[in-house]
Amino acid sequence: MSNDQQRSGNDPVPGTHRKAVPIIMATGPAQYTAGQQEMPVMVTSLADMVQWAQNWARSRSIWPLGYGLACCAIELIASASAPQYDLARFGSEVFRSSPRQADLMVVAGTVSIKMGPRLRLLWEQMPEPKWVMSMGQCANSGGEFYDSYYTVQGVDTIVPVDVYVPGCPPRPEAVIEGILKLREKIEKQGLKLRRAEEGK
Repeated sequence: MSNDQQRSGNDPVPGTHRKAVPIIMATGPAQYTAGQQEMPVMVTSLADMVQWAQNWARSRSIWPLGYGLACCAIELIASASAPQYDLARFGSEVFRSSPRQADLMVVAGTVSIKMGPRLRLLWEQMPEPKWVMSMGQCANSGGEFYDSYYTVQGVDTIVPVDVYVPGCPPRPEAVIEGILKLREKIEKQGLKLRRAEEGK
């Protein structure tokens, strides 16, 4: 069985990249809207409208799993509790301590080889639908420890990642931008992109 046949199922394979979504590039600050850069979707039937409404409700109530591993966790805490950032505006202030009550795993910090199986176990305990946000260069690619014998070179080798937040450590504004980008992805799940259909 080829790799393409193995990846044709609905379950994402850890370490593989998902289908790329076309992005509208802003030519200036006036055209940039945070979290609204992907192509619009086509809502042409009642089933699509119900799907969009369900996606919209899910995207406005994301409950992250508190999973801070290193210094990125401090920036994550600041984005959730500092009054000038305040994730409560976006419905994501409820950080859960149990994976069974969360739908977003924010991997904030360096993932070691020893931590990998525990991270995977927590991800498997989260109910569907669930998403993963990789926060910081250590979680994205191993960061400054990429050539170390004990560091995982990217959390996407263990769990499928939906949003990458770059930085070392990323600012709270970047974390909020990642949440907004994830909201946009959730809104479009299961729906057809407008320009992708027009090009056929």
